[in-house]
Amino acid sequence: MGAKVIIIWCAKGMFCNRNLQVSVDLRNFKHQLFMTMKRIGNILLFLMAVLLVSCNNHQTNNTTSTDLDAIQKRGKLIALTDFNSISYFIYRGTPMGYQYELLKDLAAELDLDLEIHVSNNLQQSFDMLINNECDLLAINLTITSERQKLVNFTQPISQTQQILVQLTDKQRAKYNPDYKGGGHIKSTLDMAQKTIHVVKNSSFAARLRNIETEIGDSINIVEVDNIDSEQLIWQVVNNDIDYCITDQEVALVNKTYYPTLDISTIASLPQNMAWAVNKNNPQLLDAVNEWITKIKKSPKYAILYEKYFRDPKTVKRAQSPYLSFKGGNISVYDDEIKKCSKIINWDWRLFASLVYQESRFNADAISWAGAFGLMQLMPETAQRYGVDEESTPEANLKAGAKFLKWIDKQLQDSVPDQNERIKFVLAAYNIGLGHIFDAQRVARANGYNPQVWDGNVDYFLLHKSDNQYYDPELVRNGYCRGIETYNFVRSIMERYRIYKTLIN
Repeated sequence: MGAKVIIIWCAKGMFCNRNLQVSVDLRNFKHQLFMTMKRIGNILLFLMAVLLVSCNNHQTNNTTSTDLDAIQKRGKLIALTDFNSISYFIYRGTPMGYQYELLKDLAAELDLDLEIHVSNNLQQSFDMLINNECDLLAINLTITSERQKLVNFTQPISQTQQILVQLTDKQRAKYNPDYKGGGHIKSTLDMAQKTIHVVKNSSFAARLRNIETEIGDSINIVEVDNIDSEQLIWQVVNNDIDYCITDQEVALVNKTYYPTLDISTIASLPQNMAWAVNKNNPQLLDAVNEWITKIKKSPKYAILYEKYFRDPKTVKRAQSPYLSFKGGNISVYDDEIKKCSKIINWDWRLFASLVYQESRFNADAISWAGAFGLMQLMPETAQRYGVDEESTPEANLKAGAKFLKWIDKQLQDSVPDQNERIKFVLAAYNIGLGHIFDAQRVARANGYNPQVWDGNVDYFLLHKSDNQYYDPELVRNGYCRGIETYNFVRSIMERYRIYKTLIN
C-alpha cells in the first residue's frame, strides 16, 4: 500500500509540474520528464528491495521459530522420549507407556497431532532439543544447574530419589557358591572402591561424583552410552554387573519383575523430575506448565501412575514376548504376517498395523456388517479368494493380502508413486475403490493433486458429502462417511511409524 501511495504521489508531482510550466520548451520538458521517471524508478527499486528483505525475514522467522505459534501452524507436536517398558513401548500391537500417554493428553490439550521420536542417549536427546529437531524432551529429567544453562525445565512432573540396585545376598550366593557376603551396599559409605554402572551424562553419574567427595574415597564410575537404566538393571539381574543407579520409580517397577533385586539403598535426597523445552520457546513452556498444573490435579494422572508403577499386571506384561522392549514381537501371527506382506511388497510392520486396526489380532472377530477374521473381509470379497468364516487365520491373512494387491494394481495408473499409493490402497480397502476415484476427480477439479493423499484427496474424501463438492459428474458413487476412512488411514500410518521406531 505504501508503494502505491508513493508512486501516485510522484505521478501527481510530475503532472502538476507540467501544468504549472506551460511555457517551458520541449527539451526542458523531456529532461524533467526523464529525471522524474528516473526518480520513480529509483523509488520502485528501493521499495522492491525493502519488500524482498521483509519477505526473506518473514520466511526465516517461519522456518527457524519453533515456539508454540510455529508448532500450531505446523499442526503437530514433536516430542522425544526414552524407549523402555515404562516410558514408551508396544504391547500386543498397542503403543503404550507412561510418557506416551501423558504426551497424548498434552497434544490433545493443544489440539495438535503427536509425533514421537525415541533415544536412550541423553546427550543425543539434549542435542536434538537444542538444535530444534524436537519440541520437547518428555523424559524424567533431574533438574540440575548445568542442565538449566542448556534448556528450560517445565514444572516438576514427579518427585523421586536415586536408588542403588543390586542383587540380594541370597541371589549372589546362587550365582557364586563361594560368596560369603561383604559385597552388599547398605549406605553411600559402602560405595567406596565399588564399580557402579550408570547411564552416560545422567544425573546419576553426577551424584556419584558428589558421593566420592562426601565419603572421601573413590568410586569406579562406569558411564554406559546408548542404554537406559532399565537395561542396566537387567544386567544386574543376570549378574553381568554388580550395581547400578536408577530412579526410585524404575527401581520399584523392576523389583516387581525381579524379586531377586535389592533396592533398599537410597543414594540421594528427593529430587524433582521434569520435562524440558528449548530456551527459545517461552510460549511452549507456558502452555506445558499450564497443562501440568491441570493434569496433576485430575484423576487421570493418578490412574496413569497406578497403571504403570503399581499395577500387578506390569509383571505379566514384562514377561510377555509381545513386549517390544523385550521380545520384539507384535502378535502371535507375526510369522504369517511377514509371509503375507511379501504378496503386496509391504513392510511387514505396515501390514501388521492394518491387521491390528481391523481386528486387534482377534481371528474370531466379526463385525456388525458381517466382515470376519483378522482382515475383516466381507463375505463376497472373501469368497473371491476362497475363504470363509471356517478358514484358518493364515488363509484369512493371505486372502487379505491378495485383495490389497488387487487394489494396488487398480491404483497404479492414477497414483504412480508406490509409497504415496499405500495410503490410497488402505483407504480403498476400507471404503471401496469407487469412493476413492470420486475423491480424486473432485480434488483435480478443485485444483488439488489427485496423486497425493494428505491435504489433497483425503480432504475431498472427508468432504465428499458436502453440497459444495457434490457434483454428479464427478461423484459417481454416491455419498459416504469419509471421516471413518480418513481416521482409518491416519491411525494405520501413525501406528506403522511407531512400529518402525520400536520394532526391529
